[in-house]
Amino acid sequence: MTEPKAVATVTGIWRRMLRAALLDTTLYEEVEADRGATRQAFLVVVLSAVAAGIGGLEHRGVLAILGYTLAACAGWLIWAYVAYLIGTRLVSHPETRADPGQLARTLAFSSAPGVLRVFALFSPIAGAVFLVSTVWMLVAMVFAVRHALDYPSTWRALAVCAIGFPIYAATLALSMLFLGPWPL
Repeated sequence: MTEPKAVATVTGIWRRMLRAALLDTTLYEEVEADRGATRQAFLVVVLSAVAAGIGGLEHRGVLAILGYTLAACAGWLIWAYVAYLIGTRLVSHPETRADPGQLARTLAFSSAPGVLRVFALFSPIAGAVFLVSTVWMLVAMVFAVRHALDYPSTWRALAVCAIGFPIYAATLALSMLFLGPWPL
């Protein structure tokens, strides 16, 4: 007996998220090539953002979920665009072949470790939960950039992230000005 399509879809996205969090390079190649994964990729970003909102619930209340979710999604969107520009223009390689969708899908899946931020709600070390998940996401972003932009080494992907990640961090900092700090 086969499982219903909705169950298969949910199971499939969680498997992909786990593979992304475990830095499975074949996953990043897979979602880069799979135009049908765009909705799943967006859902990963939203789930990670909602987890951040829930993680900040104790400190900022119910509106934190909506505020942090919107801020995290906006930050990710800006980050994806900036990473595309940096990766294809500033530090491109002769083998670099990518369109914005390919990079967006891989970067979205690199947000998978962000779902762990939900545990900040129950943790006396909420700041550590946010810090570890953010660093983990950054490492996953390097993997995503390398594979989406077909870089032969990790150094160029590291450069893209080193140049572009502060812009993402600035959007998070701006959200903290309006919403109050995350539980750091």
